[in-house]
Order: sequence, then structure tokens, then C-alpha cells
Amino acid sequence: MQINKELTAASTIPLVLAILADADSYGYAIIQRVRELSGGRLEWTDGMLYPVLHRLERLGHIKARWEAAESGRRRKYYRITAQGRKQLAEERRQWQVVDTALRDVWQLLSVSARPSARPCFGGA
Repeated sequence: MQINKELTAASTIPLVLAILADADSYGYAIIQRVRELSGGRLEWTDGMLYPVLHRLERLGHIKARWEAAESGRRRKYYRITAQGRKQLAEERRQWQVVDTALRDVWQLLSVSARPSARPCFGGA
């Protein structure tokens, strides 16, 4: 099942903040971690992740630093700030409200969608 772009985009901030709340990380590793944690259901690209990282950095939710990897290659690592942890808590609350609301709506609609509960619009 492929998740549409809008829904995937909406989930980027809470997922990035949650991953960085677990440990500091860098772009490619974040993309791999999202794939791993989602069981492959979410596939991110560099072009999708880096604008989110830049926005989170600009908002003060994360901070970046350059470090040399074991290979000698420089990588930009990100860590969550105290403000980012507060934002993560707020994002979690909001997603839980959305999840609960959708479950409630679908449960109510599935009850009213039974054949005996549907309105009749003429015909036989």
C-alpha cells in the first residue's frame, strides 16, 4: 500500500522529532530509520527530508553539527532541543486526537452504512 504524498508529508515532523529524541542522527540514517520503523510502509527521499530538517532547525526544534564519520567523510548530525521535545509532545497529542476522531467517525459511519440504515432514493 502506498501512502499519499500529503499524508506522508504531514507525518514528517513528528517522525523526525521522535527519531532524534531517541538519538542524534544524520539525513541518510533518518531515512533508513523511518523505513525500518514503518516496516517499509513509509519511503522518504533526500528531497523530502532536508527541507524538513532545515525548517526544524530554523524553528529551533533541532540543532545541527558537523562531525567526521569513521570513514573520514563529514556528516551533518542533528539533535533535538528542549523546544523540539515540547513540539514532539504537542505533535503526539494532535496525532492522537486525529487518530481517535477518525476511528470514531469510521465506526459511526460503518454502523450507519448498514443496508437497513441507508436512505432509499427511489427505484425498486
